Amino acid sequence: MSTTALLCEPRRATLLSKASDYLELTKPRIGVLVLVTVAVGAFIGRCCMPDGWLLFHTLVGTAFVAASASAFNQWWERQSDRLMARTALRPLPDGRLSALEVVCFGMATIVLGALYLTYWVNGLTALLGLLTWFIYAWVYTPLKTRTPANTFVGAISGALPVLMGWAAVGASFNLQIVGLKAAALFLIVFFWQFPHFMAIAWIYRQQYAAAGMQMLPVVDPSGRRAGAQALTTALMLLPVSLVPAYLHVAGLAYALGAVALGLIYIVSSYSFLIRPDEISSRRLLRVSLVYLPSLLLLMMLTAIG
Repeated sequence: MSTTALLCEPRRATLLSKASDYLELTKPRIGVLVLVTVAVGAFIGRCCMPDGWLLFHTLVGTAFVAASASAFNQWWERQSDRLMARTALRPLPDGRLSALEVVCFGMATIVLGALYLTYWVNGLTALLGLLTWFIYAWVYTPLKTRTPANTFVGAISGALPVLMGWAAVGASFNLQIVGLKAAALFLIVFFWQFPHFMAIAWIYRQQYAAAGMQMLPVVDPSGRRAGAQALTTALMLLPVSLVPAYLHVAGLAYALGAVALGLIYIVSSYSFLIRPDEISSRRLLRVSLVYLPSLLLLMMLTAIG
């Protein structure tokens, strides 16, 4: 191996590790879920497969916005992340990225994402992206150390991306049937998040408590309030999930699948309520991770144009 190659090798490894740290900063798994909901919103808003290039540009712009939101979320929580085993090895608390690097990355990606969506998609989609970013990074994240109501705020930011997809294809937000479809999509993603969040918060309640996070299982260690919230929202989710079938957005197969998935979600939430423990919380978490992509996929596969 040449001397030049030997000198270049450490530099290459450093660049790769740095790129990996920035990728981790974007929370890729959450980002993928966000992009899925955007795609579903675009598909249902268009009543069929949207223009390929328009969808591509929408997803690229949204990815930049989501990356910025995750970066600022971790910048806000850099101190508390050091106190939790599940987050201590993130790039910022572990010292692999500096606070300045994270802020610069977050500013660059939100500006790029907003401009990209405005130019290649439309202004309304960009505005919804900025609203999602602001609520998640600057309202929800600081509230996590102040009140358990942070989950409600976080669920709003988590559900807004589906409306970004809706807006991207120019679908209407009026209060008639078309607007009700958009509202149903929003509420499905909104209500889904509560059992999902309560399961996570229970599993990591001790770490959240040590970091000063005011999650519901922290302020109520019995788990009753977390279980009640999970069950209540799972019950509310079932009729909301049937609205697309009622409005003829999706067919009978979707309705049957929505009922089956909803009942499983309700039973898992009820099990968590009556016995909040490691088994019931992890079961609820697994069910939540299956529920949403399965429901959205069913909706798209049985969509009625």
